[in-house]
Amino acid sequence: MAADLDRRNNLSLDSLNFFLADVRDGLGPYLAIYLLAVHHWEPASIGLVMTIAGVAALITQTPAGAWVDNSRRKRALIAIAALLVTGSCLLLPFVTSFTWVALTQTLSAMAASIFAPAICAITLGMTGPRAFTRRTGRNETFNHAGNACAALLAGVFAYLFGPVAVFYLMAAMALASVIAIACVSPAAIDHDLARGLDPADAGHRQPSGLSVLLGNRSLLLFAICCALFHLANAAMLPLVSQKLAQANLQMATPLTSACIVAAQLVMVPAALLVGAKADVWGRKPLLLAGFLILPLRGVLYTLSDDAYWLVAVQLLDGVGAGLFGALFPIMVKDLTQGTGHFNVSLGALTTAFGLGAALSNGLAGFVVQEAGYSAAFLTLAGIAAVAVVLLGIGVPETQRSGRQAESGLVEASTESSA
Repeated sequence: MAADLDRRNNLSLDSLNFFLADVRDGLGPYLAIYLLAVHHWEPASIGLVMTIAGVAALITQTPAGAWVDNSRRKRALIAIAALLVTGSCLLLPFVTSFTWVALTQTLSAMAASIFAPAICAITLGMTGPRAFTRRTGRNETFNHAGNACAALLAGVFAYLFGPVAVFYLMAAMALASVIAIACVSPAAIDHDLARGLDPADAGHRQPSGLSVLLGNRSLLLFAICCALFHLANAAMLPLVSQKLAQANLQMATPLTSACIVAAQLVMVPAALLVGAKADVWGRKPLLLAGFLILPLRGVLYTLSDDAYWLVAVQLLDGVGAGLFGALFPIMVKDLTQGTGHFNVSLGALTTAFGLGAALSNGLAGFVVQEAGYSAAFLTLAGIAAVAVVLLGIGVPETQRSGRQAESGLVEASTESSA
């Protein structure tokens, strides 16, 4: 009976990560194609809308993390946020002005800020810290599989029915995620473990969230690295999608979907690698490998405008973003273990890289208008190179001792087989 319940909870968490994959990241490049192809917006205006939504998301990330830390209704938080995203997607095809588009995207971004800390909290509350690495790798595997499936469907539907079909697809996946989270048993979540609190310290006074954030030098340096990574990374795919739209409007969305599918398919083994080896090899070598991919990718985009070349280069995003996405919550968990403020720290660092992502599209749009697409890609590659240097010099390895790691792997293996 208990084994069946554990299996159901694990499958429900798999389904949640699969269906929320497309919802968590927002419309992204599809919004850029829609506004460029249907409403003929300028690149700077497109970048501004995406920046406004990004700023709204980053403002709400840290409060969202704190809310998750203190809430015992984490499943309800995810369900309500998914419904708000659904409403925003369904409304978008009926609005055309800059103000209304910005408002719908802002609401969607604010609601989506709850997803990352809530999923990580539920995962940590279900597995405990020792099995968290393996389960996080599994989460990211289903996340990337969901993204690949959604992008493939978006490409097909957009080709058949136009770019607006993407909005309805995203709304359907948001509704499916509500069903998935409803199937997770509330009794399976230990809310003390979910906030990064050691059971032995549950009754003791804990440091404030602010002191945890500001007093941890390694956490602050990691936050800066994350911000630079996303400042360099967030605008790359939207820029590629705009180049594709200029060449062939009808094929822009299907080719952008091909870029996303190609990257997401590569992210699946990258996430599996993190889940299997991050407790053995350590976090930093894998993280450095992910960061090094980004400046290389930015340079390669400038070498050709051929659609097949652009899709091929996007495969590298699967390696870089796949490693980073799986390692990010693991690094935050390592750096905050025992403080009871895992989710607010996760939210704060998500704010840091959200700030980078929000500024990325505005910066790239400005550079494109002033100097062209190649200059924008090279600018982003230079920022990525700075992130690599800072990560290599300033952020330590957070992996525990070999004996602790081995015991964690044994426990993770036992829980997975259950």
